[in-house]
Parts: sequence; C-alpha cells; structure tokens
Amino acid sequence: MTMNRRHLLATAAAGLALPWSASGFAQAWPTRPIRLISPYGAGGSNDILTRVLGDFLARRLGQGVVVENKAGAGTRIANDFVAKAPADGYTLLHAAAPIAIGEALYKDLPYDVHKSFASIASTAIAPLFLVANAEAPYKSLAEFIKHAKSDPKGATFGSPGAGSAPHLTAELLLRASGAKGIVVQYRGDAAAYTELLAGRIDATLTAISTAIPHIQAGKLRVLGVATEERTPLYPQAPTFREQGLPSVVGYGWYGMLAPAGTPASIVARLTAEINAAVADADVRRKAEAAGLQLRGSSSEDFSAFIASETRKWAQIIKAANITAE
Repeated sequence: MTMNRRHLLATAAAGLALPWSASGFAQAWPTRPIRLISPYGAGGSNDILTRVLGDFLARRLGQGVVVENKAGAGTRIANDFVAKAPADGYTLLHAAAPIAIGEALYKDLPYDVHKSFASIASTAIAPLFLVANAEAPYKSLAEFIKHAKSDPKGATFGSPGAGSAPHLTAELLLRASGAKGIVVQYRGDAAAYTELLAGRIDATLTAISTAIPHIQAGKLRVLGVATEERTPLYPQAPTFREQGLPSVVGYGWYGMLAPAGTPASIVARLTAEINAAVADADVRRKAEAAGLQLRGSSSEDFSAFIASETRKWAQIIKAANITAE
C-alpha cells in the first residue's frame, strides 16, 4: 500500500500546529529521557537512521533520546521488548520490515504485530535494485527474464538470508514474470556479492549503497528497482512497473511504533515530529548516505501499510514454501 503524499503533508502540518497544552498528559510528556529501540546492531542503516532521528527528537522534545540496540532473532527480540514495555511514550521501536513477515514465518510469536503496537509513522524505505554481472549477456530486465525462461536451470538469485526482503522480492519477481529460478541463501550480502562477481549466480536484489562501488567499477549492471516510482537514490534505474511487471514492488522499510495503549495525544505528537524529521534536509542527507529514502506517513496510513505488507508476503511465503532458518 502506497503512502498518500498529500495526506502525509496535511498530517504533518496539522500535527505541528496542534495545541498540546489542551491535554494535560501531552503537556506533561516527556519529562524524562525516551528509549528508542533499534532491532539491529550498531552501524547498519536502521541504527544510523535511528540515531539521526533520536537526535532530532531530542531537540524537538527537549528531552534526551537514548538509542538501544536489541539485535537478533530477525528483529523479534526488539519487537517483543517494546510490545511488553509500559505504554507511556517512553519506549519506542524503530521497526523494520521483518516485523510484517514474522507471523507467516514463525509459530507462537510472543506479540501480535496488529494488536501489540500503536503505529506512529513510516520513516524510510531501503529500495532494492536488481543487479547482474556486467559481463552477463542480458542488459535489461526483459533480456534477463528471457534468459531465465530459456535456460534449463532458470535464473539463480543470491539472497542475504531466508525470509529477507531480497529473498521475498526475488520470489515475487519469479512468479510475476513466469520465469524459472531458485534463490540461494547466503549469510549476508558479502557472500552473495562474491558469487555474483564471480559469475556463479545470475543476479541479486540489493541496496544501491552496497552495489554502487561495483557499478562504478563496471563490474555490475542495474536492471531495475522494485519501488513504486523511481527512487532519487539512483533515478536512472527503471522500476519493474515501468518494465511491464506492476506487481513487483518490494523493499526494506522502517517506521516508528509504540506499545499498544500509548495515549493518542502522545502518538499524534510523535507522528508530527517524525514527519518533521522526514522533511528535514539534514536528516535526509544522512539517510541517503546510508542508502535510505525517507518516507513519512500518517499513523493510520502506516498501520494500513503494515497490514498490507503482512498479507502480501504471507502469500509469497506460502507459495514458495519458505521456512525460517
């Protein structure tokens, strides 16, 4: 589900103008530092953006924002921690895309993505680019698909892990195009890149920040991007939609959540501040350096987006018989 830009701008403008003193709870909040939980370790794109947003929120709210990394278990450790935190606005989750696929991959999750959290706003997406070895005979998406259909082995994709956004988007591409192929799982991007550069796999779906050194060196070629529209991170890459595959949309994404039951006045304030951050030039510069495209939203649109992502990827997980590692 695509966030409505006009709705986003109206939400941000209205939120910034709200008379917060009208609510005693909102007026009193925050009176102490806020914990902002990242579901990944230090140094990755989520952690970088979490810290940038934390600094922005600290200036706007007049309280410290402490970033805590709770990595592991496909983001489930951080998700569960925030789901069980007090619903008082002092513990927030900078959630990532795996939260929307968890119920299709894992049994007996200790939280419910639809009931355990209050949606605040989307923050960013990590566009996925289909890249191939520059020496491969296919120079466009159409030629790649033709190759995959004619080769008895089909196309071979590299993936940084089972159930990851690149894995699921590759499966979506195969089904939408009618091509044959397999997705080979590696432990992270580095191993997949080694195989791709050596010509032992045909393609991978990846962040442009990881691919760009190899593209500039003439070793990799971009065949398309799986976003709704061309991304400013690499605008020369055509979308799959432009190339005749309108359903092939998939990417990593991040957004802010709070424990369910967090007062609506606090959620509204945070929604306004997150959208102000997304519109900030310095925040945008730092996000794009990390390979992220900022994308805010209303609370309602972000909740609907998560629900849409959950349904969409559950279908792919079932069709491809994907199981958790």
